Amino acid sequence: MISDLFTTLTPGSFVINKNNKNWGLGQIQSSIGNIITVNFENVGKKVINANEVNLEIIKPDVFNRSI
Repeated sequence: MISDLFTTLTPGSFVINKNNKNWGLGQIQSSIGNIITVNFENVGKKVINANEVNLEIIKPDVFNRSI
């Protein structure tokens, strides 16, 4: 369910953009509704509509730099 995804996209969570993996690992800075601000290691800050961008949460216990 989409609303469940929004509740897991919380500040401090790590994500990747599945369609732009070259952006690198991102950390969510803020989340208001479906608007997510993410600081990505290779492209900096992006403001994302979570309805339109496919973010994947990266859990710290499976953190893998080969993403």
